[in-house]
Amino acid sequence: MAEHSKIEAQPSQKTATHFADKDITQLKKSNVDPSKRYLYLQVLGGKAFLEHLHEPESLPGQVCSTFTLYVHFRNQRFRSKPVPCACEPDLKEGFLLEIHRDSFGEGTKMADATAMLSICDRVHLVLIKTDTSNETTLISSYFVDWRAVLSSPSGKTCFAVELMGVGSEFKVPAGVLTVSLELYPPLVETLSSDVISTQQSLERQRTAEKEKLFLVYAKQWWREFLEIRPSHKSKMVKIFAQDENGINRPVCSFVRVLRAGRLLESPRQAARFVSLLAYEKAPVVGGGGGKQEQWCTLMAFLCGGKGDCEDHATLLCSLLLGFGLDAYVCVGTKAKGVPHTWVLTRGTDGSITFWESLTAHRYLHQPIDSDAPPLAPQPKPSSPYRTVGCVFNHQTFLANCQPTDAVELCVFDLQNQSRWKAMSEEALRSVCAPGSTASLPPLPPLCAPTLDPAATSNQMELEMRYLVSEHRKDLGLATVWDDHLSYLLSSALSAYELERCSGVSCGNEEFQDAVRRAVPDGHTFKGFPIHFLHCNARRAFATCLKSPFCEEIVCCRGDHMRLAVRVRVFVYPENACAVWLMFACKYLSIL
Repeated sequence: MAEHSKIEAQPSQKTATHFADKDITQLKKSNVDPSKRYLYLQVLGGKAFLEHLHEPESLPGQVCSTFTLYVHFRNQRFRSKPVPCACEPDLKEGFLLEIHRDSFGEGTKMADATAMLSICDRVHLVLIKTDTSNETTLISSYFVDWRAVLSSPSGKTCFAVELMGVGSEFKVPAGVLTVSLELYPPLVETLSSDVISTQQSLERQRTAEKEKLFLVYAKQWWREFLEIRPSHKSKMVKIFAQDENGINRPVCSFVRVLRAGRLLESPRQAARFVSLLAYEKAPVVGGGGGKQEQWCTLMAFLCGGKGDCEDHATLLCSLLLGFGLDAYVCVGTKAKGVPHTWVLTRGTDGSITFWESLTAHRYLHQPIDSDAPPLAPQPKPSSPYRTVGCVFNHQTFLANCQPTDAVELCVFDLQNQSRWKAMSEEALRSVCAPGSTASLPPLPPLCAPTLDPAATSNQMELEMRYLVSEHRKDLGLATVWDDHLSYLLSSALSAYELERCSGVSCGNEEFQDAVRRAVPDGHTFKGFPIHFLHCNARRAFATCLKSPFCEEIVCCRGDHMRLAVRVRVFVYPENACAVWLMFACKYLSIL
């Protein structure tokens, strides 16, 4: 399987191509290229979503929790329209998937039955629940092997897909989808079902063999690592991790070279984008203070728009590799021994930079020289990281075998075998390289945003004005808006986002000068900026009121009192949003 990230054109995450009640022959004129072969995947409805058995039926226009189905197949991504959550959700959509060949020069040649049989890429279905406050939950992540359709004389097959839960519930059924697959144009000669099952069986055997050999190698490598120093047993060396479906995979398989085409302009902008995806620890049923391990597949992470620090770090590392940097994921701890992952890049001059994927902060690493005289000046630790057990990327895995795993004393000379014990790159390639095993999820492309930043900013600002006016009305206060002052706040918000993106302060002199001109002598100006990762005005306003300084502005009383509010929504790939909001007021000061 070729690495699809090489394709420069940016796919947008299309909505479902057609409604499921349409016949594929009706679609020929507008959507189907006669020289290519397509797989028409229809979802014909859901049932047995028992968690939603007692969900009240939603009324027209009423806000309710919804299900959205996302689909990924060979560099193509789609999403269904949201439907109300129910025991039998009305998920009825059609997705037109192009089956293209990867070999160079054959992209326009129609794939025949033999060529399609060799395509082991599965269709990835991700089901997301969105609640009334726009919070998302990953319900299921499922891979469909579509090749059964190659043996159907009619070129069409229909079956039930049992979706399983994720994380700690990966063995618990979440619900059932009825799925229909249809080839267009249909095959002249179909394959026998025995040929297909033999091919699938061979792929499973090859995959199992490779994975078993790698496991044997990893155990031997680990024994050698412990022989170096028995204390290594306590180091944070993570060779395998569980994905959302409870499958143990080598951590290197979670990192790939990911090029963002024209959606992201620089490594720092990539870091900003990743930091805008919400941070959430994998939920544990029953609590107990434990942490459920769940390293998400990239598709599941992007569709849900939130994940743990490992999900953020592997995505950032993949993007930095795409920008040509020598990037690695670090596994270790931060303050108080809390396990953490972050990203490291090595400059050609040997400099080491740490990237915090949750905040986009960068830290230049300067190790303390443990052999220096006691009074020699030493650099102060600049990063929040305390220990590092291992570093890895898509083709390298290195365990820290220095006497101490303290980050401040660590030397990141990764070629030095006395400091870092490397795994065989060949062994890693056998299970982590794209197309190496049938069980490896293919890499989804990033999708261009569909939100209009100006329209979203306007809408949220109107809602914020209404919420402020209503809040003040409850306090018996009138509200007078200053449109000019509101407009002036834009430049400050733009400067804040530019600083977050570039890491460089661009100054705010023009904004300060404009405010001085807009605020008459004897008047006082107060402003309160705040940053969000969502566009829910009510949620944002409730958070703002928790700040005494913001509440002081919103509830301000005074002579000639004027209020201002400005919202700026900056939209990134996957509809990740940086939402900047600023409240301000000006009033006559009474001495």
